Amino acid sequence: MTGHGLSEQVPTRPNSDHGDHGPVGIEVAIVSGLSGAGRSTAAKCLEDLGWFVVDNLPPELIATMVDLGSRARGGLTKIAVVLDVRSRAFTEDLASVIKDLDAAGYRPRVLFLEASDASLIRRFEANRREHPLQGGGRLADGIRTERALLGALRDEADVIIDTTELSVHQLREKVEHGFTVGPRSATLTVLSFGYKYGLPLDADLVIDMRFLPNPFWIPELRDLTGKDEPVSAYVLSQEGAGEFLERYVELFGLISGGYQREGKRYLTLAVGCTGGKHRSVAVAEELGTRLAGDNLSVQVVHRDLGRE
Repeated sequence: MTGHGLSEQVPTRPNSDHGDHGPVGIEVAIVSGLSGAGRSTAAKCLEDLGWFVVDNLPPELIATMVDLGSRARGGLTKIAVVLDVRSRAFTEDLASVIKDLDAAGYRPRVLFLEASDASLIRRFEANRREHPLQGGGRLADGIRTERALLGALRDEADVIIDTTELSVHQLREKVEHGFTVGPRSATLTVLSFGYKYGLPLDADLVIDMRFLPNPFWIPELRDLTGKDEPVSAYVLSQEGAGEFLERYVELFGLISGGYQREGKRYLTLAVGCTGGKHRSVAVAEELGTRLAGDNLSVQVVHRDLGRE
């Protein structure tokens, strides 16, 4: 299973002239995904960001809700609708609603949350809850059914977040970063990680810094991290490090420009080393500084720092 942490797919719906805003300046977001994957957390985060959030509104009422919001006293400018799957007509109804909103001049963003089967099972068992589609069967069967029912919606989503490896705080950070960026700005997450803990599921691009000497073998640097100046200076001064950074920044400019022309505004660049403590952290910090620009909002996240 692949995830796209705040990774916008190439839109399959026609873009309106209003970008992500409707004709009266209203932003519309539809939050959906697998049960147990974090919809409630995402909804609360959007609410904290000033969005008017409606939970479990029938799909056929979304357009009416948006229209009423535009007419409300003071006017609502950000409306988010949280949906789950309770019937097999869900996907078909929602696709029709999205098409109608597009025709009316809106460009709703669809946020889809997912996680691995194993992670979802652990969460349901920890909370002693039944899956909404489980019925009298097994929990795994309910998850499998829901994943199949939502497959078409996932394919149409603008933003997909895989929450398998995310804490509640990390999920909030991703949602906050993705939904507070201006509609014309691209968003890049530079994510350091350790290969010993596995590849990030939400990575769009991966670079491997294990070609540089490991500060772990330097006694005075072992207990420090790539955020500390002595480690950063050591890593960035190694043969090949400077040239690599210069060439990769140039290459990323080509990649980023192409992605943005194709409508992909959310990217995750994963930077790896053995343990995610020294080399990847130092290089991620440096890339975050070098890649930030007027048309690119950058956040640096260290997935495995402090994990050892």
